[in-house]
Amino acid sequence: MGVANPCVAPAAMAMASRGAVAAVTMMAACSAAHAPPRMVAIPNGSPGVGFDDLRFSPRLGVLAPAARTGTIAVVDPRALSVTTIGGFATAPDFDGGHDFGVTSVDDTGAALVAVDRTTEQVHVVDPSRGIVHSAALAHGPDYVRWVGRAREVWVTEPDAEMIEVFDADLARLGSIDVKGGPESLAIDDAGGRAYAHLWSGATVAIDLASRSIAATWKNGCRGSRGIAIDPAAHLVFVGCAEGGATALDTRDGKVRGRVSAGRGVDVIAYSASLHHLYLPSSDEATVTIAAVAADGSLRALGTVPGARGGHCGTTDDHGRVFVCAPSTGSLVIDDDPFAATAW
Repeated sequence: MGVANPCVAPAAMAMASRGAVAAVTMMAACSAAHAPPRMVAIPNGSPGVGFDDLRFSPRLGVLAPAARTGTIAVVDPRALSVTTIGGFATAPDFDGGHDFGVTSVDDTGAALVAVDRTTEQVHVVDPSRGIVHSAALAHGPDYVRWVGRAREVWVTEPDAEMIEVFDADLARLGSIDVKGGPESLAIDDAGGRAYAHLWSGATVAIDLASRSIAATWKNGCRGSRGIAIDPAAHLVFVGCAEGGATALDTRDGKVRGRVSAGRGVDVIAYSASLHHLYLPSSDEATVTIAAVAADGSLRALGTVPGARGGHCGTTDDHGRVFVCAPSTGSLVIDDDPFAATAW
């Protein structure tokens, strides 16, 4: 932490003289100067794993739904040891996609909730005992998230352009129409809102109590993908598939910041303690680290190694970044070499 990086000034000059692409290219080249990443193999992951969603649970560790292996891998962020929770759909071979098996998970504080794309089911999972409750979904799932204040489970179903809502015991409560989406999902329990994207250039704010869309904002991305939030700062971050991210003010929906990154950005991550945004590029196998200022403006600090096809990432909020590596069935772990952004 706090290590000066010789890439930052040259990258800034490249941005000014030759544009964002030159800056990102230079930062990618400089990333080799950082400490080498570590790798954690997922059990039975060697044929490849169609990762999609990665989450960090302060009480359990990194939660990596491992798709065709039929397990959720739980990684201790310090020891880097791995345990698995089974009971999901399995397949012997990896087809290169991420539309098979268990692909999304969230921590309720007492259990896990997870979705299986193959069986089109949502599950309540006891980390020590496995699946304890299940319910059929109306359509194929994407993300699952826990709404703590209402004790509800929300599952995005993009093909049906809706979010399906269940109670804690997986009794169905209803659905929320999200035309043109939903892509990604983040819950701000204290603020009483959820946030999701439309596929093309917009973000929606959803009132948790009424389960209705409260606002729709243009987000500055051609392809809206990953999401992260800083509720205290009134910011929602949008990963742009074309390469980069934007920051929106949740009070008025205005774009407060933009930053460029390698193409293929999808599942992004944010460290509230460092005020750093992590943008994995599946095309360039890098992770751009961006400083987030108190006003929402974004500034690229540099890159660390990612993985080819690694479109998903998370952080433990203590300077470690975890990126999925589908072709090897493993996770790449980087140490964030940059000092916390001062607010």
